[in-house]
Amino acid sequence: MTPLAAGASFEGVISISPKGIGYIKLRDFDITVEVPREALNRAFHHDIVKGEITSTPAGENPRGKVTDITRRSKIGYAGTLTFERGAHCITTTDGRMYTSIIIPDSKLSGAKVGNKVFCTITNWQDPMKEPTGEVVRVLGTPFENNAEMVALALEKGFDDQYSTEVLDEAARIKAAGISEEQKAGRRDFRQIATFTIDPEDAKDFDDAISVQFLKDNIVEIGVHIADVSHYVTPGSAIDKEAYRRATSVYLVDRTIPMLPEVLSNDLCSLNPDVDRLTFSAVFTFSPDKQIVDEWYGKTVIHSHQRFTYENAQQILDTKDGPFLRELQYALDISRSLEKKRFEEGAISMETEEVKFRLDENGHPTGVYIKERGETHHMIEELMLLANRKVAEYIATHDAHGEEIFVFRVHDAPDPERVENLQRFLCQLGHKVTTDENGVIPSKQLNELVLSLEGKPERETVQTAIIRSMAKAIYSTKNIGHYGLAFRYYTHFTSPIRRYPDLVVHRLLFSYLHDQIIPKELWHRYEDISTHSSQREKEAADAERASIKYKQVEYMSDRVGKVFDGVVSGISPNGLFVEEKESRCEGMVRLRDIGNDFYEYDEKSLTIRGRRTRKEFRIGSPVTFKVTATDMAKRLIDYVLV
Repeated sequence: MTPLAAGASFEGVISISPKGIGYIKLRDFDITVEVPREALNRAFHHDIVKGEITSTPAGENPRGKVTDITRRSKIGYAGTLTFERGAHCITTTDGRMYTSIIIPDSKLSGAKVGNKVFCTITNWQDPMKEPTGEVVRVLGTPFENNAEMVALALEKGFDDQYSTEVLDEAARIKAAGISEEQKAGRRDFRQIATFTIDPEDAKDFDDAISVQFLKDNIVEIGVHIADVSHYVTPGSAIDKEAYRRATSVYLVDRTIPMLPEVLSNDLCSLNPDVDRLTFSAVFTFSPDKQIVDEWYGKTVIHSHQRFTYENAQQILDTKDGPFLRELQYALDISRSLEKKRFEEGAISMETEEVKFRLDENGHPTGVYIKERGETHHMIEELMLLANRKVAEYIATHDAHGEEIFVFRVHDAPDPERVENLQRFLCQLGHKVTTDENGVIPSKQLNELVLSLEGKPERETVQTAIIRSMAKAIYSTKNIGHYGLAFRYYTHFTSPIRRYPDLVVHRLLFSYLHDQIIPKELWHRYEDISTHSSQREKEAADAERASIKYKQVEYMSDRVGKVFDGVVSGISPNGLFVEEKESRCEGMVRLRDIGNDFYEYDEKSLTIRGRRTRKEFRIGSPVTFKVTATDMAKRLIDYVLV
């Protein structure tokens, strides 16, 4: 049975339009199934659903119906409590949410009309009627910063609060502290020059670097990672909660940590001037900066300096300050590692990161581009080294034989995405070719991005390249990491904020002690990989939503003001324009361009004036005025000036 035949089943992610019509793109068959409102069967925007083809009209999308919901895109739903037609209900600001949620009086949990609340659906038998639910938490006032940020996180299943059981367990671990017995038996690095380098506002330090100069110009670099696995044991309350979250979440104004703060910011944090338990990857470099030895195991360290990226950079620039020799050697090694990585086919995926300056109420007052200096690259390359070498050690060490492991993998882009990227770049005047595998060689992409340095379309092209890539995921089946050009790769360096790293520590410890993971337990690691990949995506969705919210809020104070920007997207409805400094993206509608009758040309991806022949394409610089914002729908309207 073909996928176009009535009765054929399918599975995919459903997108729901503001008109309440569902669309499910089936990539394997290059078709989109259209699902009318009455056939949605309780599915919401971005749910993963199963369905069935109901008809195949000639020349149109096949029609279908949802038969089951595999996974909800949201854990619950945030909205405003209202009282309509004799009943309390939750009304969300999501234009794709085609129904309200009725809340019985017994399930209000103290909420009052007008409150911003978070609720779950408890009963929904008839898809054509409104579901009923209960208020789980009263968040505050709509559009108040804390209420909105917490709502974004809760909808994706990331709670800023922990259960009493988890907090009590964390408090007991913290109270026990670190004993001399726990330090015994570990390799001791406390007398070796050791330091952390992190952002100015970092609250937890999960990695430290040590540098020791040995005789005959041999140098040993240690990458020391907080030994979270020593404290968080399988099956404990904290472990179960860490698995459920799977990652920390970084919203515009806050971090929602995977672990309670008494661990993430204290006992497991590699703070300066205190002993800490770590799991380390130690590399010995020859005079020509080649790795001649490597060692993995449990250690104890004593960080002698807490550097920020900025003050470490200043020491390197001025050649004056503590640990200058160690910093300089680490920088030299990182340059060598980066050079080799790009020579072997790594793709440059670095994009500019916009940060907001917020006042005491969380209101955005300004924006700035987060600078990435050499010290950022230095730490990044040393972490990449540790991640790569740990994966390589597990995968290739003869003593292990066939073992289960959690890899970080990145597949090559699929042909359709490569073709779309190639067409997009061609429309911008950039010709790229594919190799025998149907992939654009990384050297071409890197050279293209480098050639656009300082040009308006650079960020747009870089973003398009990244979006053409497959998503990196966790998997027990190693296929390598395409973007980094590594045959073996894992996540070892951040167990404070990523659950897979914690699992990697446990597995590495087992294999270092010749312990075997029974095959009947391997499915657990496959489940962890799948779950962690999904949670990572949901955390990224929450983070992006918080950025978009602040961008709209920022521009709400600037209605009527004129800015410079660049065209970041073209659609039949008009131009997407990104403001130069804040990266706030809004739309200039086709009808509002003015001075001519403008038409959308899908083939060339341009908008062109019928009389003047003036063209707008991605990367075109423009000057615009902010005309309106909608905080509820998170939309910004611009007009050209």
